[in-house]
Amino acid sequence: MAETRIALNALGPGGTSFTVDEPSVWSQPIAECGMACQVTVPLVGTVTLLPQDGGILAVGRLCGEVAMPCDRCAEDATVVIDHRFESFEPLSEEDESGEDAFDGDADALIIRTGKDGAPEFDLGGLLWEEFVLSLPVKPLCRADCKGVCPVCGKNRNEGDCACSIEEGDPRLAALRTLRLNKSK
Repeated sequence: MAETRIALNALGPGGTSFTVDEPSVWSQPIAECGMACQVTVPLVGTVTLLPQDGGILAVGRLCGEVAMPCDRCAEDATVVIDHRFESFEPLSEEDESGEDAFDGDADALIIRTGKDGAPEFDLGGLLWEEFVLSLPVKPLCRADCKGVCPVCGKNRNEGDCACSIEEGDPRLAALRTLRLNKSK
């Protein structure tokens, strides 16, 4: 993956802006996570890092386009990503022994100690987190996707199949023949 760690001592007091468009920032984690997702329009993240008391405020935007399997029919669903975000990342506090008090804590995953002992901001880690948050839970190829037939597996968007689908629970089929007598 491209080096996307930013030394915090290199940030100006008014903040510093960064643009990340390196494809490996996205392709390697997608492959590592086994995601059925393909970048179709390059993803570009723009982030401004603003030093704050106790941490860094990251304000940014992630844009691009990915193709994912539709949740109903498994055909490619195009997902346009235009995700704005603000994230406050706290600095790790040291305990009396000099060890990170947040070692292993989720809050300390973005800001880490670098090779020279100075804190670094993992811009790639933040953008990956925001990318995953921007993806829909149930991507659809279109809003009115009909899915697949549960009997034969035919894509219902391409036409109806000849399968007859019985409505309801088959164990209750005998009750369908009952008729109510409304006499009053």
